[in-house]
Amino acid sequence: MVMDTGVMKKTSARAVLIAAVASGQGKTTVTAALARKLVQAGRRVRVFKCGPDFIDPTILARASGAPVESLDLWMVGRERCAQLLAQAATEADDILIEGVMGLYDGTPSAADLAREFGVPVLAVIDAGAMAQTAGALVHGLRDYGPIEMAGVIANRVGSTNHAAMVKTSLRDIPLFGTLPKQSRSLPERHLGLVLPGEVDDLDALLDELASQLVFDEAAWEALPPVTFAAPAQQEPIAAALAGKTVAVARDAAFAFIYPANLDTLRRLGARLAFFSPLADDPVPAEADAIYLPGGYPELHAQQLAGAQLWRASIRSAHADGIPILAECGGMMALADTLDDGAGDCPMAGLLPGRVTMQKRLAGLGPQALPTQQGPVRGHTFHYSKLETTAPAAAYTSKNPSGMQGEAVYCIGSLTASYFHGYFPSNPAAVAALFTRGAR
Repeated sequence: MVMDTGVMKKTSARAVLIAAVASGQGKTTVTAALARKLVQAGRRVRVFKCGPDFIDPTILARASGAPVESLDLWMVGRERCAQLLAQAATEADDILIEGVMGLYDGTPSAADLAREFGVPVLAVIDAGAMAQTAGALVHGLRDYGPIEMAGVIANRVGSTNHAAMVKTSLRDIPLFGTLPKQSRSLPERHLGLVLPGEVDDLDALLDELASQLVFDEAAWEALPPVTFAAPAQQEPIAAALAGKTVAVARDAAFAFIYPANLDTLRRLGARLAFFSPLADDPVPAEADAIYLPGGYPELHAQQLAGAQLWRASIRSAHADGIPILAECGGMMALADTLDDGAGDCPMAGLLPGRVTMQKRLAGLGPQALPTQQGPVRGHTFHYSKLETTAPAAAYTSKNPSGMQGEAVYCIGSLTASYFHGYFPSNPAAVAALFTRGAR
């Protein structure tokens, strides 16, 4: 990267924001297929995910061969988004940004992000049950905002004749590519796609999707590059955790971790020690603080119940006053019991109460955690419910309404909530959460 008087110079790359009218149209499938196809053509590709998400980025990272960061004007912030995009433009030929929900859904929306940075939209449409109406749909997406429309990729196209009808209907908007109806698709569960490690032949599936993508390379090459002008580099943050070791649970039950969160802990000076409760690893003896991120403990409740060393070690750490931050799935693993659908499984018992799974969504959306150092921004997304006698020490606030969000429980050195924090939004507050007596 070339620097000039502390300011990053302008950088350019071909970039699109891949969006749709709603969830379920195939955005992740198309983004993954396109990323893999571009990589196979020898291009350097960086992918980003718009909005809070843990699972899609792991799939997209496998497709592109590069880390995938989140972009969100509220949670991540405009300045950090600008830095991430400008840095990517110095390293990549092509930048793909997968949108969230529908193009205009949310405050801020994917459309807001596209307009903020001058990134054209590549619309994904599910053409499986339409033909010429595709044109009306895409023109509506373009003109409602309005936004700059780069082109369209039509998903679940039945034939070359079907593709031709879709293309004609688009009029002045180019059809960049088509995907046929897939005999195999990326598997899903209640919180979205499954994790990459659970799909034995994921790379073969991604290669298959890339080969099925009929893609107009000339139209892609004709896209003008987008110029990203980053702000001056941020001031370094104080190494408030220098000399401290933060133990981080990381396995199939505790997999929902923003890469930026780990980077923030390292920038604060912390050494990270990873361990696996599922493997019955005890909390590392050198731990000065413990981070239990979210994940899928409900899928591994019986195995966690049998992890005697893990359960004893987290109770011992709590008794010793070691700061513990437990987010969503991490909190679920600290309740008295977790009902996995087959019955109650004993958990670590630091938080009195019972966690049950339900079919209805129990929490969703951007929220902020209040702290003495200011708010930590993040989000919530869960299907489980905690029934507890423990009083809430505080509540998060929903964005943009400001209404009451998730309960935050503080029991001794434990801070637990369904809230997932985005650590770069307030490193000083994060340092306090992991510092003994500073909460």
